[in-house]
Amino acid sequence: MKLRRLTKCAFIAALMMIATSCAQTEKADATTEKAQVAVSPEGDAMKIRYIDEDSLLANYNLAKDLSESNLKLSNKFDAAQQQRATEINKFASEVQRKYQNNGYLTEESFNVDQQKLNKMQADAQNYLGRLQRDIENQVIQNNIQLNDSVNNYLKVYAKEKGYDIILRKSAAFFINDKYEVTKEVLENLNKRYTKVEKK
Repeated sequence: MKLRRLTKCAFIAALMMIATSCAQTEKADATTEKAQVAVSPEGDAMKIRYIDEDSLLANYNLAKDLSESNLKLSNKFDAAQQQRATEINKFASEVQRKYQNNGYLTEESFNVDQQKLNKMQADAQNYLGRLQRDIENQVIQNNIQLNDSVNNYLKVYAKEKGYDIILRKSAAFFINDKYEVTKEVLENLNKRYTKVEKK
């Protein structure tokens, strides 16, 4: 289904963006952090950490809730599409049966039903098009919310810890496991997240 693929692609694209680098202008304190991963152009030691975005998004409660929301939206579209198709097919079958059994006394009465069938198809197409756009917009808003939540926290977290950069694991060919901060970031994100029940 086009919408399901679009929803999945949009969600994955947003997930790839949420763990973008967070740079800080403050100098690293080399006495409190002995591991020097890189050196800035000024010669200062840079503190770099990374997160595993797949693990983060699989376990962050907001990401799980938004993923569930996106799935419900996709299912809503599928159900609406199925309902409209069933209604149209039922009426088309009635027209066909009536036509084959010489149920139309005039060509005009047949044309009236044909026009009704055409209108049903056009109305369904318009309705489903609007519904798909509404759902796509909601999925985009969900992804923006998720992206903002993670990025905003990572900025706070990096500043608190004195990290200059936080990378995505997928953005590097190799990173030593000792620089991973996924677990701590995830725990803090889940502590900060309070699910808001929709009325």
